[in-house]
Amino acid sequence: MDKTRHVILDRALAHVVFDGWSWKALKAAAKDANIDPILLKRAFPKGPRDLVYYFSESADKLMLEELGHLDIGSLPIRERVATAIKTRLQQNIVHKEALRKLLSYLALPRNFLLSASLTYRTVDSIWYFAGDNSTDFNFYTKRGLLAGVYTSTILYWLADQSEDCTNTWAFLDRRISEVLKIPSLTGALKKQASSAFSKFKRTRS
Repeated sequence: MDKTRHVILDRALAHVVFDGWSWKALKAAAKDANIDPILLKRAFPKGPRDLVYYFSESADKLMLEELGHLDIGSLPIRERVATAIKTRLQQNIVHKEALRKLLSYLALPRNFLLSASLTYRTVDSIWYFAGDNSTDFNFYTKRGLLAGVYTSTILYWLADQSEDCTNTWAFLDRRISEVLKIPSLTGALKKQASSAFSKFKRTRS
């Protein structure tokens, strides 16, 4: 079934640019791949929501796979984090418009928990790669802060027309530096972040 999902996703990326992350795009992708509508429904029971989840999950896995080939032993944490975000975006450079449509889909109120869940998983994967071993409140606050860096960088990247996205990488470095200047968060904020991301971690929409 995973092979079927992969084939459908591959075809769907061309259609979501015009039809958004929708059943229309899914059905067009299945038709392109000669996949029976019944099999399509089995592969993605919740339709576009499952397609979005599968796309994000696949992108996270691909990011970690590529990062796994790098020698990061001598790199400071901030450079590891920056490298991970750059890799995640560069791998999807040919799908910029599809990602733009994805953000519009995730911005819908009904998709809030899905968006939070996907963002959590991505930033958690990045911290895992970076070698973060924090626990308790620090675990969640780091992920909360990185979520802000990650999402703002995506938005900047989507509008960036500089050669090789140099402006985006400069923006990313600035954002990471700004976050690292924050000495600590208040106990109340830490508690809120811990509670929120605990829920997101368990969410599977």
